[in-house]
Amino acid sequence: MTAAEIDFEALFDAAPNPYLVLDADLVVRYANRAYLQVTGRPREELVGRHLSEAFPVTPAARDAARAFGASLRRVLASREPDLVTPRRFDIPVADRPSEFEERWWAGMSSPVLGPDGSVKWIIARTEDVTEFMRSGMGEFTQPLQTAGIAAQVYARSRDLEQLNEQLRQAQARDREIALALQEVMLRSPDLAGHRDIAVRYLPASGSLNVCGDWFDVVDLPPDRFSIAVGDVVGHGLQAAAVMGMLRSALSAAIRAVPSPAQALEVLGLYARAVEGALATTVAKVLIDPRSRLIIYSNAGHPPPVLLHPNGSSELLDQATDPPLGARPDHVPRPQAGLSYTPGDTLVLYTDGLIERRDEDIDAGLTRLTDALAQHSTLPVEDLADGLLTHLGVAGGSRDDIALVIVRL
Repeated sequence: MTAAEIDFEALFDAAPNPYLVLDADLVVRYANRAYLQVTGRPREELVGRHLSEAFPVTPAARDAARAFGASLRRVLASREPDLVTPRRFDIPVADRPSEFEERWWAGMSSPVLGPDGSVKWIIARTEDVTEFMRSGMGEFTQPLQTAGIAAQVYARSRDLEQLNEQLRQAQARDREIALALQEVMLRSPDLAGHRDIAVRYLPASGSLNVCGDWFDVVDLPPDRFSIAVGDVVGHGLQAAAVMGMLRSALSAAIRAVPSPAQALEVLGLYARAVEGALATTVAKVLIDPRSRLIIYSNAGHPPPVLLHPNGSSELLDQATDPPLGARPDHVPRPQAGLSYTPGDTLVLYTDGLIERRDEDIDAGLTRLTDALAQHSTLPVEDLADGLLTHLGVAGGSRDDIALVIVRL
């Protein structure tokens, strides 16, 4: 059976737990049968309405509204599930909409990500815990033991919520530290002298703002310059550490040897001694403004693109070789050259820009060249932003992204 053959509406309605489906604007798109039963609301009063309109806030429910609203915003920002401990949110009495009855709710919201990695839907599971909360607060006559357990669970849920908030704050501090570390590792002093180069760096969604992708710009005498983009397998601090070592080694190699192919050969030999460096992909180009020539070599990386002002483009795919460490023995790497015309644009990137799950890489390359054709005459900074937006990854994606755009 394929996904197209599954009736997801019937599945949701058959689920015993109450579920609400919202879009990224927090508009209710579906409420299953269990949700309608537990809230006593008809579906037409909920579907198509913003959450604040579908559930008007009463004075007694302000704390709950803030808690559930903050939880949904965290889901949108973090792309991770979020838990809300029991909160009181009264609902209208059936057939007496001006009167409200006491209700307590607990919930968990989970994101459903779109192809670009952003939150497309939120599935909110809600549990009516009114009787449980009443038993713990002594409003019903219950055995002392039951009331005590309920009170303890309620207290523990509050403790858990406070611990979750402390964890979120700690993660925010970790992200700031990691981002500062990444900025230091990717610092490229020679880049400041190139006004016609734009760079963008987007860690994978949900990461600590560190990753294994990198870019580098190196000036070479008398007036040439070199650009590299690379991608270490994995994410996080380990991949970033490997990235830093390989980036530094390649930056040194291109200053000591005369060609991109030889620089990649040196890097490949070095990578064999670095744990976690094997299968790294790298594209290396050397630009000579005097001869108007691009010389390049590629170790298993997606091909750079040479974009012309009329919107046509060429792939730099004539010197492609396996990733670092893919061969057991050293073999010289290929190298190719391509002439350019002033006003052309060179685009280097990592695979997170074009690859999508369950899609051939050729489809991603076609999407990239089509997007470049539509923005070919923009200044490089605008072109970089427009390209990320057009490809749906301006807010990040499931994979890391490094992007370098050079107006030649």
